[in-house]
Amino acid sequence: MWARVRSALRGRCGDAGMSTSEYAMGTIAACAFAAVLYKVVTSDAVAAALQSTIGKALDVPF
Repeated sequence: MWARVRSALRGRCGDAGMSTSEYAMGTIAACAFAAVLYKVVTSDAVAAALQSTIGKALDVPF
């Protein structure tokens, strides 16, 4: 019984992790997502909304 379990587990461990091409594609996707997020955050509409929100938070009476 244990021999079958060991052989089944041994077959699964052979393909653990990502290959170099998968790392490259993941890095490219992360960089593309970061670029899109940067463009959204630095847009005029988002900057105005952030300034408005921060201004309202600072003007709250205590």
